[in-house]
Amino acid sequence: MNKKDTQYWQDISQKWLQSKDAERKELLNNKLEELKNLLRFHENRYYVQNNPLLADEEYDRLYGFLNKYELAHPDKITPDSPTQRVGVTVIKDFPKVLHLAPMLSLQNSYNSNDLIDWDRRVCELLGTEAVEYCVEPKFDGASISLIYSHNQLERGATRGDGVTGDDITVNIQRIKSLPLHIPLSSFGIDQVEIRGEVLMTKTAFYDYNQKLMEEGLPPLANPRNAAAGTLRMKDPSEITKRNLEAFVYHVSFIQQIPQQQVSNKLNTHAGVLEALWDMGFRSPVKEMKLFKGILEVVNYIQSFEKQRDNLPYEIDGMVIKVNSIAQQEHLGMTAHHPRWAIAYKFKARQATSKLLDVVYQVGRTGAVTPVAKIKPVQVGGVTISSISIHNADYIQEKDLMLGDTILIERSGDVIPQIVKSMPDLRDGSQKPIVYPTKCPVCHTPLFKPEDESVWRCINKNCPAQAVEGIIHFVSKDAMDIRGLGEANVRRLFDLNLLDDIPGIYQLNYKKILHLDGMGEKSVASLQDAVEESKTRPLYRLIYALGIRYVGEITAKTLANNVSHLMEFTSLDEAALMQMEDVGEKVAASIHSYFYNPNNRAMLNKLETLGVNMKNDRKVAPTGSFAGQTFLFTGTLTQFKRSEAELRVESLGGKILSGVSAKLNYLVVGENAGSKLEKAKRLSSIKILSEEDFLKLLPT
Repeated sequence: MNKKDTQYWQDISQKWLQSKDAERKELLNNKLEELKNLLRFHENRYYVQNNPLLADEEYDRLYGFLNKYELAHPDKITPDSPTQRVGVTVIKDFPKVLHLAPMLSLQNSYNSNDLIDWDRRVCELLGTEAVEYCVEPKFDGASISLIYSHNQLERGATRGDGVTGDDITVNIQRIKSLPLHIPLSSFGIDQVEIRGEVLMTKTAFYDYNQKLMEEGLPPLANPRNAAAGTLRMKDPSEITKRNLEAFVYHVSFIQQIPQQQVSNKLNTHAGVLEALWDMGFRSPVKEMKLFKGILEVVNYIQSFEKQRDNLPYEIDGMVIKVNSIAQQEHLGMTAHHPRWAIAYKFKARQATSKLLDVVYQVGRTGAVTPVAKIKPVQVGGVTISSISIHNADYIQEKDLMLGDTILIERSGDVIPQIVKSMPDLRDGSQKPIVYPTKCPVCHTPLFKPEDESVWRCINKNCPAQAVEGIIHFVSKDAMDIRGLGEANVRRLFDLNLLDDIPGIYQLNYKKILHLDGMGEKSVASLQDAVEESKTRPLYRLIYALGIRYVGEITAKTLANNVSHLMEFTSLDEAALMQMEDVGEKVAASIHSYFYNPNNRAMLNKLETLGVNMKNDRKVAPTGSFAGQTFLFTGTLTQFKRSEAELRVESLGGKILSGVSAKLNYLVVGENAGSKLEKAKRLSSIKILSEEDFLKLLPT
């Protein structure tokens, strides 16, 4: 390309992306070469520089403009068009190897009309009225190619440009879900090339990011990038550390054993998936479905999209394939994609936006959290205008400046995050983000402990901490005071009708009755909920106090060790550390809380107002699990985790929040993460499968 000014090409991108149908038609007729050059520019940024400037969905739209135009005007297709080649140049980090068969891209669709049009073309080419389709998840990971010869893994490679990839065999061998030896000969095969996807499960990704943050390192952006980056690492041990997994879903090349018949299973795509499973691979044989006709497919994928967040791994759509291999061969392929398969892409979960401003919120523990205000953008069906950017270190790691173009991502129902900034698009108008030195609410100088990355307001009378503490105190898992949601707490606080936690039990209901939207019935319900909260069990109150590092499980442990809450005022850190699940850091936080005279005065006032502080049920635990400690990790299939924990407690057992020498049993579900690895290093811990745990339960 003659022009290499990134801002120029980004402006051109937005012109095409924001164009209406009539304007785009004129652009295609008059500036087709500009669109081709634009796609080449973004391909180079994505594949060569590994630094894209567009979200995947935005690039797909640009590619779709060109592809659709060329289909309608085949005389305009040139050999160097981005639609006429498999991919682009690969990064020169590893030895390059040729794939036995090209790794083509898939044609993309974003609505049911696209699928119906594709089905019509398939049926016309096959001369039939209906086709059997196999539908499977479209894994959001890193594509790989595997060659097995004489039953042994011979080579693993990245997709690269689709013709040539990087030889990453040493790294591939570390992925435990990929067998090194498979029974090829029993299927009549001498050599085979298999396509698949390497990915990190959501649990593995979360656990690894927790480790990074504990070590003061920046977290990884998303599971897909984490998987792709790990495959190219020089140190193969990183594969093990990150718990990479792989699914395989396609056989692209077969060389049969002379004078032997290849297995009949390989006559259909569903049969191929079953054969791969039988060989020892993880294939989507359990996830795939067969349908006769495209309308059944449309109904299925629309319902499946609603369930995508329940999967242990990320997917970004569904792949629809003609099931018959003979029909696939008849349909053939273009230079870019097979005609017998299409990808239905779910709603985009990435988008580009502008970082407009940063505001600072103060939490109940005094933590000051910066929040990015961005130009509103739709991601995954939700309009995003605010994103937490965590702390000052995060801002530096992401190289964020006011006015930056940023790439954002929203995976599942989690809070959106900034994947990266785009420094190449800066034009000089961007400004540094200046982190405050004083609390934005009470103006007290901020303090940052040496072992933390968070700046804190240490003024216990800070109004922001007070209101956040009240919101936590009344929340569902704490004192559960219905009618006092976050909006109402902030409203009463701003009107000086609620100043602190004891004030909840001294509300002036007559004044509240005169507020807009607060009728007699709602006020009476609020009063009943406040009174009911006084009888909550002690562990709920302990959790509601918002003591740092004390979650629900630790709160239960604390409650079970005292008869009255105020006993904690006389316990030192050594005594606290004798309790299950209480380590040095947690003990120091608990001791500091109850040593504080202001906190003790507040607790005395709560008791005077009638809030329960006794543990009347402090008795020696009985049941088959008495004296035993449990922890659950991974995804359970027979219970929700909360249900399993209640079963343990009902039988006298205790739930711990982390792996330590005090743990007796670790119950491991699917896709277990770092807790399992840590438990393996402690011989005193017994590791149970979910089935083993079920056998321990009384019938």
